[in-house]
Amino acid sequence: MFKNHPKGLLAAAISNMGERFGYYIMNAVLVLFLCSKFGLSDETSSIIYSVFYCGIYVLSLVGGIIADKTQNYKATIMSGLIVMSLGYVILSVPVLSTESNIGWLLPLTCLALFLIAFGNGLFKGNLQAIVGQMYDNFEKEAAEKGPEALKIARSRRDSGFQIFYVFINVGGLIAPFIAPLLREWWLKVHNLAYNADLPALCHQYLQEGAGMAADSFNNMSELVVKVGGTMSADMAPFCTQYLDVFNTGIHYSFIASVLAMLISLFIFIINRNIFPTPGKKTAKEVVDYTPEEKAAMAKEIKQRMYALFAVLAIVIFFWFSFHQNGQSLSLFARDFVVTESIAPEIWQAVNPFFVIVLTPIIMWFFGLFTRRGKEISTPRKIAIGMAVAGIAYLFLTVYSIAMDYPSGTEFKAMADSAKAGIKAGPWVLIVVYFFLTVAELFISPLGLSFVSKVAPKNVQGLCQGLWLGATAVGNIFLWVGPLMYNKLPIWECWTVFFVVCLISMGVMLGMVKWLERVVNC
Repeated sequence: MFKNHPKGLLAAAISNMGERFGYYIMNAVLVLFLCSKFGLSDETSSIIYSVFYCGIYVLSLVGGIIADKTQNYKATIMSGLIVMSLGYVILSVPVLSTESNIGWLLPLTCLALFLIAFGNGLFKGNLQAIVGQMYDNFEKEAAEKGPEALKIARSRRDSGFQIFYVFINVGGLIAPFIAPLLREWWLKVHNLAYNADLPALCHQYLQEGAGMAADSFNNMSELVVKVGGTMSADMAPFCTQYLDVFNTGIHYSFIASVLAMLISLFIFIINRNIFPTPGKKTAKEVVDYTPEEKAAMAKEIKQRMYALFAVLAIVIFFWFSFHQNGQSLSLFARDFVVTESIAPEIWQAVNPFFVIVLTPIIMWFFGLFTRRGKEISTPRKIAIGMAVAGIAYLFLTVYSIAMDYPSGTEFKAMADSAKAGIKAGPWVLIVVYFFLTVAELFISPLGLSFVSKVAPKNVQGLCQGLWLGATAVGNIFLWVGPLMYNKLPIWECWTVFFVVCLISMGVMLGMVKWLERVVNC
């Protein structure tokens, strides 16, 4: 797999894999964890998630600027891993949330999320910049051997970023299992069983007591017996115990995130000497240009940056739709899908599984066109990806109409026995994640490759940060998904995402020829 690629790609990919493993442990459970630990509504926890997810990518701009200014990308990356570790350490402390301590415990949790976001900003874009520099050097060496060698070397960049992306998803494949397994183990130790609906009802009982709505109390009674509890006149002790045990198992999983950060840091340190230093000029690169040459270079850089910002504007809408996998799609898995044997968080492993399985097929597909002299340009691949993402939401729309699903709020209010008869089978999520993964493989790794092609050498960290910044803009609106999910019949929610993807595809196709001409990619 790594043959005919730059030395150092494997080390960078493994270091990134370790960091992503730790991150996806937390990300897989974050929205549901905030609900179960603090009793927050879906909408409130989704806003925290959206701000956090936005912060990760906004702070990548800060991380890129720091690395470009200091020209010390490696130290910036290592600092990021250390800062993230501290955030995960704070999250791993199992403190029971009560009315008396939520005033400082929830802000402390948000501080931990900020540290993770800031550390990620120092790490993520700068490691991608180093990979881009590897290919710059790889192509420079190939150019010395002739035009044909240079053409072959350039064709390796997209596949190199796809390989790099696969290793991200190896960590993402394993991570979603960690928190649910530890949570269920800890529940079993206390002779209890897992149920996704019970934490919200326990919080409701602790807040309302005897004033709890009859339908909700009956649902809770049914579930308490199902998980191994006993009904009594005062259910507060059971509710407190269940929430404590339920969430403590998740806290323990964050210890695995700390270990993953430290392993990633160790791998990076022992391989740091084989990584290049992006943006650092050598004496041979300092050339006296004429005013005309300087003007031409400035014009080319300006055109390339216009092209970069045009693509960034489009991918905002892809990430707004795609990252619903941690928001409305997670809520859909919790509420509308049969999850007695599979916790809803584990469904997020389906996406990285498909990334690993499908990447070689898509690489072969792209390679086939290249070998026939009909290479598909990166902008055109991104447009195709938007169309495929639209198919995922079109499928969900049609299915939800066929099943006559109400809003999430109305569905949760139904009796447990009534919901069981109309819940979707697991195959529905598998189909959705299949199409979303294909879309992701047409957009995300190739977008990183696109940025590395257009970025001026002295601001590579910043440009990779801009790509992540566009993701941040999409992420800041993620809360809209759960809002629609709970307020509208859910087919209307999925229709919005379908239309967003469709319009984005059309705009991208309209710009393809201009982008191909400007960037020659």
